[in-house]
Amino acid sequence: MIQMSCSSDKRQNIDKAVAAIREAAGKGAQIICLQELFTSLYFCDVEEYENFGLAEAIPGPTTDILQRLAGELQVAIIASLFEKRAEGIYHNTTAVLDADGAYLGKYRKMHIPDDPAYYEKFYFTPGDLGYKVFKTRFATIGVLICWDQWYPEAARITSLMGAEILFYPTAIGWATSQDEQTNKEQYNAWQTIQRSHAIANGIHVVSVNRVGYEQEGKMKFWGGSFIANPFGSLICQASHEEETTLVEALELGKTDTYRTHWPFLRDRRIDSYQPITKRYLDEA
Repeated sequence: MIQMSCSSDKRQNIDKAVAAIREAAGKGAQIICLQELFTSLYFCDVEEYENFGLAEAIPGPTTDILQRLAGELQVAIIASLFEKRAEGIYHNTTAVLDADGAYLGKYRKMHIPDDPAYYEKFYFTPGDLGYKVFKTRFATIGVLICWDQWYPEAARITSLMGAEILFYPTAIGWATSQDEQTNKEQYNAWQTIQRSHAIANGIHVVSVNRVGYEQEGKMKFWGGSFIANPFGSLICQASHEEETTLVEALELGKTDTYRTHWPFLRDRRIDSYQPITKRYLDEA
C-alpha cells in the first residue's frame, strides 16, 4: 500500500510513486496499490473545465512508465488514473499491470459521488465495463474505487467473480473546519463498511487512501490506509498524518477457512433477492 501526498506537479507525483513502488518491491511486495488519482491533487473540489487537461488515455503515458517498472521489478501494480476515453467522455479508472509488465485491463468507477468538495459527476462518466477481476501472477484481485466502497453489492459481485483480494484505491478526507468527534465518526464508518465487506465475502480487503492537506488547507486527506482479513480484523493501519509504504503478507488460504466455518455464501437465498434491483420499494 502506497499512501502519499500529492502536489500540482504531475511529473513529481509520478516520480514519487515510482520511488515508493521501488521501496515496496525492495521490501518484498508482490502486488502494489496506489491511491485514487495519484498523479494530481484531488481536483474534484471545484468544477473547472481546465482540469480535464489532467486526463490521459489508458493505456497511455503513465501506464507505459508503470508497465516498464512492473516488468523490471516483477510486481503487479494497481494504478488509479483520470481516463480520457474520447472527446467529452472521461472516467475515473484503475489500470492493472501484471508482474511481467503486461496490461491486464481497466476498471471504471461505477458509483460517482456529488458532494461539497467532491464534485465528481462534473468530471466522470459512470463506469460501463461492469465489475472486474484480474488474474495477476500472484492472486486474482478485484478492484473498486473510493465511493464504490460504500456499496455492499459491488463488493459481493466482485467477490462472486472470484476475487481473492479486494483493493480500494481511495481519496477521502476531513474538512479542516470539522470537529474531532465528526472526524472520528466518519473515519470509523469508512473503515467499518469495508471491514464488513471482508466479513460478508470472506476475503481480504485492502484500502489505500491519500494523505496531506489540499484545497488551500481546507481539506485534510485522512490516510488511515488499512488491510482487513477475511473476518474483518485489522492486519495493519497507516497513520492519518504520514506518507507510508506498507508491505504485509496475506494468507489467502484463510478465505477457505473462514468461508467453511462461517458459510455466508452457502446460505445465500438468491431466489429472494430480486427486490435489490429496485431503486426503492414504495408501498402499494
